[in-house]
Amino acid sequence: MRSDRAAKTGDTEMSRFVNDLLSRMTFEEKIGQMSQIALNEPQEVSPDQLILKGQVGSFLFITDANEINRLQHIAVDRSRLHIPLIFGFDVIHGFRTIYPVPLALSASWDPTMVEHVQSMAAKEASAVGVDWTFAPMVDIARDPRWGRIMEGAGEDPYLGSKMAAAQVRGFQGDTLGSPNHILACVKHFAGYGAAEGGRDYDSSDISDEQLWNVYLPPFEAAVHAGAGSLMPAYMDLNGVPAAGNKFLLQDVLRDKWKFDGFVVSDWDAVFNLTTHGFASGPEDAAARAVNAGVDMEMTSHVYRDNLAKAVKDGLVKQSTIDESVRRILTTKYRLGLFSHPYSDPSQVAAQLVSPEQRDAARKAAERTAVLLRNEGGLLPLSKSLKSIAVIGPLADSKPDIMGSWSLAGHPADAVTVLEGIRKRFGADATVSWAKGVEIARGQPSIFDSQFPSPQPTLTTDAARDAEFAHAIDLIKQSQVAVLVLGEAQNMSGEAASRSTLTLPGRQEQLLEAAVATGKPIVLVLLNGRPLNITWASQHVPAILDAWYPGTEGGNAIADLLFGDANPGGKLPVSWPRSVGQVPIFYAHNNTQNTDAHDTRYWDGSSAPLYPFGYGLSYTSFKLDDLKLASSTVKSGSSLMVSINVQNTGSVAGDEVVQLYTHQRSGSSSRPVRELKGFRRITLKRGDKQTITLQLDTRDLGFWSPQTHHWSIEPGTFDLWVGTDSTATNHATFTVLPQ
Repeated sequence: MRSDRAAKTGDTEMSRFVNDLLSRMTFEEKIGQMSQIALNEPQEVSPDQLILKGQVGSFLFITDANEINRLQHIAVDRSRLHIPLIFGFDVIHGFRTIYPVPLALSASWDPTMVEHVQSMAAKEASAVGVDWTFAPMVDIARDPRWGRIMEGAGEDPYLGSKMAAAQVRGFQGDTLGSPNHILACVKHFAGYGAAEGGRDYDSSDISDEQLWNVYLPPFEAAVHAGAGSLMPAYMDLNGVPAAGNKFLLQDVLRDKWKFDGFVVSDWDAVFNLTTHGFASGPEDAAARAVNAGVDMEMTSHVYRDNLAKAVKDGLVKQSTIDESVRRILTTKYRLGLFSHPYSDPSQVAAQLVSPEQRDAARKAAERTAVLLRNEGGLLPLSKSLKSIAVIGPLADSKPDIMGSWSLAGHPADAVTVLEGIRKRFGADATVSWAKGVEIARGQPSIFDSQFPSPQPTLTTDAARDAEFAHAIDLIKQSQVAVLVLGEAQNMSGEAASRSTLTLPGRQEQLLEAAVATGKPIVLVLLNGRPLNITWASQHVPAILDAWYPGTEGGNAIADLLFGDANPGGKLPVSWPRSVGQVPIFYAHNNTQNTDAHDTRYWDGSSAPLYPFGYGLSYTSFKLDDLKLASSTVKSGSSLMVSINVQNTGSVAGDEVVQLYTHQRSGSSSRPVRELKGFRRITLKRGDKQTITLQLDTRDLGFWSPQTHHWSIEPGTFDLWVGTDSTATNHATFTVLPQ
């Protein structure tokens, strides 16, 4: 770490450098720094000419190290002011090596591992010259119909905040410009996960209470972790598009949180201020966006074509332009681009999909899987099995195991579930495979892997019926069947909302027919959202949610199924019984009839199928002897909470100890429970450990719709510690005024 004096000296030198550079820039060059283009988008002027003229400051979607260096040489060696470019790419859950999707990473309840995963992703991306990722997405999502729920941390602001900060640290390292790291971009500011009807891009209507207490905390955590850039959302927030929302980008981000990085729009979001009916035309859109605080425009060229006239017409101040450019140049300086603008192409091959990357990906996939059901201890499967049927349309699909937003991933690198199981057994067992059914897939998009999922090959009813029957025959001939079902990779992610949560196609029929054979059935889910598995939860003995586990997914799933790894993940979302329950989340407020929490629907339960924080293990744990260091704590202080945890099963395993609180009364109603602490631990068979969690009273504060500010209100609190949001170990404490 630098000393305070060294830091101040460095900041002074940086400010002097940036201000001198800014003073020598033409207006056209300033707007160039505020413009990003995608190389695959048509341009009236060639990219090389745009760089020479100083009309572009950033490129999107270039991953070839030689091409990145070529373009960077034009900027640094041949342009008038020698300002380096910044190259951005969607490094969401890996670059060439694909890790589990972010929702799965959150299911690990292990911020340290998540930080490591994103540092490994940054290492690969930086090797080719990518300086900037458009991640993490920290939107809270409580409606699994929304496809981008897979890209965030789930429903809870506390867990989401821990994951947001971990990802920022992973991408950026200790400081901006750390070797082998890249610039993070926190998105989508704010409330995108509350889109109406779970429909991507739709408006969000969020009360102030929900905005401050639920949707903003992960963004604040990311900013405080040092995030260097931020992206506003596409949608209207309470009637004002996020890309033109001064409340978000000025009042909250700059004034309250003191964010000193730069803001980049989402794809075409400045242009679409007119689509929203917010701006009257391109010039008005440019003015509204830059005045709100959008420093750089992604892909479209509304800034390039209209800001000069907007300044001339008095709609935008010259000082506003200068401040945006200063932020961008400052970030480039902090990243070290002025001193070290090039990558080394000769070192790229050694960095991509290295043994170190594969090992990290495999461990991440193991730690993110959630065991939902294991009746009769079917799992782990016996290692002495002689015949195994691996069935399902996703069982041997390399693109699908990677999931959406695997843009730089190569399916050839990926290990499928079928491959993982066959590799494990070799010639010692017969591992048979059949699709059984097809999944009708959508059209490939830029959000998929560059190698899209295979389209259905069974084109006639007779062929489909024959394949179905073949799969059932294989199950009958085998000792056990592993059904790998779920969603194709392009069914989750951006532009992938669904009106139902059912298993697509005839997968449900296949599952029911498999169970009807009487053979032991294991269901492995590949998915980016909770799916309707209500029937399976009653009839399939073992269910493992592997999410989209990434490049090493098949090996990790084989490890989990046969006991070389023990599932320890926990759900970061409440799992609904049906789509009619959504949005569903554990941290709801009490109603006047507190006894009806499970009977609010006439035709079914209103409780989730699996609660938030839920997950089984191949062993069992006992939690008891909950103790609080004191029955009172002053506002602004911390309270130590301890509980004994014992592994009462027969094998080593992980448990996530979770702490929840409820404020009994105050200036507004508070949720029945709120997560306020957790820790994932590993215990050997028979081991017992006292776990101590520090409850910071600052985490008990909230924004009140009565007082219109955030505070810690004195009063009586309930506290629970357990293994999910239905924890029963209970105590009370009182928060006293400071």
